Amino acid sequence: MLTRDSTGPRKRAIIGQDSRISGQFISAAVAAGLSSAGVDVIDLGVIPTPGIAFLTSKLGVDLGVVISASHNPYYDNGIKFFSRAGFKLDDTIEDEIESRLEEPWDRPTGTSVGRISSDSGKAVSSYIEHLVQAIGANDNVKPLAGLKIVLDAANGAASNVAPEALRQAGASVTVINASPDGENINKSCGSTHPEQLRAMMKVSDAELGVAFDGDADRCIAVDENGELIDGDKIISIIALDLKERGELVKDSVVLTVMSNLGTLNALENAGIGVERTGVGDRYVLENMLRNGLRLGGEQSGHIIDLKYSTTGDGTLSALMLADVYMRKKAQDPSVSMSKLASVVQTLPQVLINVPDVDKTRLDADLVIQDAVTRVEAELGTSGRVLLRSSGTEPLIRVMVEAATDEIAKTKAQELADLIKVRLPL
Repeated sequence: MLTRDSTGPRKRAIIGQDSRISGQFISAAVAAGLSSAGVDVIDLGVIPTPGIAFLTSKLGVDLGVVISASHNPYYDNGIKFFSRAGFKLDDTIEDEIESRLEEPWDRPTGTSVGRISSDSGKAVSSYIEHLVQAIGANDNVKPLAGLKIVLDAANGAASNVAPEALRQAGASVTVINASPDGENINKSCGSTHPEQLRAMMKVSDAELGVAFDGDADRCIAVDENGELIDGDKIISIIALDLKERGELVKDSVVLTVMSNLGTLNALENAGIGVERTGVGDRYVLENMLRNGLRLGGEQSGHIIDLKYSTTGDGTLSALMLADVYMRKKAQDPSVSMSKLASVVQTLPQVLINVPDVDKTRLDADLVIQDAVTRVEAELGTSGRVLLRSSGTEPLIRVMVEAATDEIAKTKAQELADLIKVRLPL
């Protein structure tokens, strides 16, 4: 339990939240629970999840807490915990905490209870300073000077932090969806719904568009033509630049099994090794730490650079991508974001969700496994198949990559239809 030792000072925790309507009362409840256990709590208010991760370590507190449901709708919410080193808690630690919840213990009283205070903004300013310094920006150096960016804040936690960081780095920023009202977080906007951003880029003279999710641990981009630049491409652009400058540790990155085959081809052709993990930033981070690597992430835009962050940081990713672009443009004025992203020739990828099926029988069904083997043989080296069970729903995701969109759609539907027949609830 995170309680004060009888002879030691009180433990300390920081709490932040995204902009959804339930965040305030859940944050208040968590703060009350911690303080009643003798923990001093600093409430940082609305702040990106990676901001809490950074500040937990920076401020030397014992625990970081984020009230957020990330890219989900406003009516969902959840709690994320960070260790004093700024990393999400391991599954084993969370399991141990859960197993001890019913244990009897002496709750502090009187002067032993914790205090709750609010931060004046200094902590958030410290986080923004950390972000801009990651690309070498300061009062005298503005790496993004002259760059026009459109930013979609998803009416979420990045609504103030991200525009300020990019402006401090020198960019001219046009901001959309940065007026959170508690209910509009992620609503038809942000990284999961980039339609507004894409449309705006088509009629704007901006060179780069970026979009975050509700708690700003993800970032996707849009080029000057309104075309999407997903997490795979962002990682590739950054990785290639780091390798060129001799800063890509072991010349390798970590990606998930969902990463497009075109991304793997582009990186491997450039002499960059690729570690593959299951889907989820937790697995990406575990692999990075185990292999001592700097860069990794997911197609969804959850990108981790361990030199500057212990978790995915959308604003940091946007700054790094913009910095690469401006340096490349300084070398060759004809460079555009679309040209920079063209290093990855994405293969057509089709994803079909098959609901209301018994996902527990997927691996044991030999008919389905034989069908997958057959389709993979037909696709050869120009495609692949991935079947993945949802962690929370009776649903199986069918992903097929192929040389053409038509082939990918046909094969994905073929497997989806078979799963419906073979695995009814």
